[in-house]
Amino acid sequence: MTDAYVALEGERVVEARCRSPGKTNGELVFTTAYTGYEESLTDPSYEEQLLTFSYPLIGNYGVREERFESDRVQPNGALAREFTDDVAEWLESEDAPAVDHLDTRDIVTEIRDNGAMKCGIAAGPDVTEEDALEQLRECKHMSDHTDIGAQVSVAEPEVHNADGDGKTVALVDCGAKGSIISSLVERDAVVHVLPYDADADDVAAVDPDLLFISNGPGDPENFEAAGEVVDTYVGDVPIAGICLGQQVVANALGGETEKMEFGHRGVNQPVRDLRTDRVVMTTQNHGYTVAEPGENLEVTQVNVNDDTPEGLENEDLGIITRQYHPEANPGPNDSLDFFDDVLALAE
Repeated sequence: MTDAYVALEGERVVEARCRSPGKTNGELVFTTAYTGYEESLTDPSYEEQLLTFSYPLIGNYGVREERFESDRVQPNGALAREFTDDVAEWLESEDAPAVDHLDTRDIVTEIRDNGAMKCGIAAGPDVTEEDALEQLRECKHMSDHTDIGAQVSVAEPEVHNADGDGKTVALVDCGAKGSIISSLVERDAVVHVLPYDADADDVAAVDPDLLFISNGPGDPENFEAAGEVVDTYVGDVPIAGICLGQQVVANALGGETEKMEFGHRGVNQPVRDLRTDRVVMTTQNHGYTVAEPGENLEVTQVNVNDDTPEGLENEDLGIITRQYHPEANPGPNDSLDFFDDVLALAE
């Protein structure tokens, strides 16, 4: 019996099975990761999106809280060919609508052909196709979520590893994954996590050795405060950024960003270093990219598949950014030395 419907942009409706009831909408995207569903579902960069898993079986090694990247499920909803009961029960406990028993190959192909799209989901007893279509009509474009940072950032400053002997990091939390903080703490850094709308005075109060702009969801142009902080401290304090952080830094230094057709999401994205010609496999989750780095940043790494910038640097200004996630979680771990490199900037 059909008890769930997925309405795609263009108003095509797909039947499915309810695994976690509810009505929701968001930008429909997909990840190619075979594993790491716990990390993906708790990644703040998926805020206001509906996450489709291209791998057919999700949940075959259970659900363990120690793998979470944040304290809650972040996507508005989830789709899979099949969710195990463990994952379905977890999603229901988090009030995150979820559906399965649909052809995710067809969904992924449509996203690849037509780009990330608006989508509505209605799942549960007595729902109708019209319920899903109504959700679709209410869905907003990602760029219209102008204050999305407030949904994923800390409300008040936090300090991690306060007694550490390493460098002091001011991390502007635009939706930071927990493993970014952990990667810095493992290197004995004292990490001050600041809200996404922190200003220059908030950073000055930390007196950092390094300014770090985190990953996060949505359009980088909606993170104006983070860009202003970068503009204030560039040349005075070393600056690092991951994912959205790279885009924010580029915009602040005169570059340009743009929305991608369907983005990069998965753990199998190849990146080539232009100086060494070495290729590493990376974890990625982003729907925007740097279109023009501007005069102040050099592109040092590119995506092998489409040549989009994956690394930007300026040695004189002490800037290193990455579009992918060096902290991985889920892997691969090819790029963990990024954190050693950025902390070395503060020496």
